[in-house]
Amino acid sequence: MAVEIHFEHGTIVVPKTDDTPDAVAKFLTLDERTGSYRAKAQQYRDLLLTLKRDGVEFDDRARRFDPLELALTKDIEPFPHQAEALENWWSAGRRGIVELPTGAGKTILAVLAMERVQRPTLVVVPTIDLLTQWAKVLEEHFGQAVGMLGGGSHDRQPITVSTYDSAAMQIEFIGSHFGFLVCDECHHLPAPAYRFIAEGALAPFRLGLTATLERTDGGEQTTMNLLGPLVHQVGIERLEGEYLAPYDLETISVHLTDDEQLRYDTSRAQYLDFLRSSGVRLDRPQGWAQFIMRAHQSDEGRAAFRAYRTQKRIAVASEAKLAALWSLLVRHRDDRTIVFTEDNETVYRLSRRFLFPAITHQTKPNERKHWLTAFANGDVRVLLTSKVLNEGVDVPEANVGIVLSGSGSVREHVQRLGRILRKRPDKRAVLYEVCTEVAAEMNVSERRRQHRAYQKDEPC
Repeated sequence: MAVEIHFEHGTIVVPKTDDTPDAVAKFLTLDERTGSYRAKAQQYRDLLLTLKRDGVEFDDRARRFDPLELALTKDIEPFPHQAEALENWWSAGRRGIVELPTGAGKTILAVLAMERVQRPTLVVVPTIDLLTQWAKVLEEHFGQAVGMLGGGSHDRQPITVSTYDSAAMQIEFIGSHFGFLVCDECHHLPAPAYRFIAEGALAPFRLGLTATLERTDGGEQTTMNLLGPLVHQVGIERLEGEYLAPYDLETISVHLTDDEQLRYDTSRAQYLDFLRSSGVRLDRPQGWAQFIMRAHQSDEGRAAFRAYRTQKRIAVASEAKLAALWSLLVRHRDDRTIVFTEDNETVYRLSRRFLFPAITHQTKPNERKHWLTAFANGDVRVLLTSKVLNEGVDVPEANVGIVLSGSGSVREHVQRLGRILRKRPDKRAVLYEVCTEVAAEMNVSERRRQHRAYQKDEPC
């Protein structure tokens, strides 16, 4: 009797029989509640390949997709790095991750992969901006309607683009309808809220796209377990000048005023004294969460947390930094500049002081679209932002980036550089990093610059 395979809420299910093949028991676990074998839908491909190899007859009732005829509306001549990435991915069994810099054509690579795979495709993206960008590109290249899940849209089509949030909620219902899963900015996938997207999808073919696969928590191995190995990797330095805009890096060091230095030293000492007395180690997993918990259990702890915020605020937005920022904005008054900070409070402070528009996660979609359009048209030449423009926004006109503050994340710094590297005729980009000469911020700067793209410059 043929082995029946079903899809059920993000899992594959095989009813138990007296002669259940060993291949089924290898990939699935007996569910005592139902008396059936069950596994994550992700195991679908391996199960079918094993059954075919062992000559086991099966009845596939899980899959709700068939081959999809996809033809490009116009020929695409891929760049050499795109063609190489596509061939490496195809040779790896049409599963795997490609790491390409922002602006190097990851979307077009996915289009070429879809055209070769010829399967219904679910593309997962982290932001609403990317949702609409991807849908527009796919409609243009395949000449057919593209469904969208997220941002108020609930339209599933053979080609569908979804936000990570919407896909996480819907995959248990739609995971059997797509043969190809594309995860853009796939470094988000290991998050507990998102990994079920890949676990709950049947899709035998998978492609992960990112500019920086590495995660501070080591989650890149989880990404590879979900999508396949890293099959191709190209650095910014290899594409600079020919496929990405040539760029310069400059670090500007500034000093605190005497008053700022006194307040900084006092606040930092109070914060560090409490940290040492609490026994919390920030270099250990969950260290920061433990500090927050301890800090809010006593008046002394709450005072220490306020001191932490005070010293942080002084370092990331000192008067000398703001003066350096203004000097750079004047120098580049004819350019398109994005100013990056670590937090919304600093963004709004800068916006009030310099009267430039701010874009944060709190900015309404219509207002955000208005300012991005004004920036693209040249009506506005400076945008202030925290983290929301790090990824997921196409701003090819930007040619100057100013990092006023940020985390120690290499990914964040590379993403910010990538925002200004989109190729344009006669364009040369420049990324400034303004550092206050205090140990904490210099250490952060040193950590986030540990990437090949920054080796042409000396750290502050």
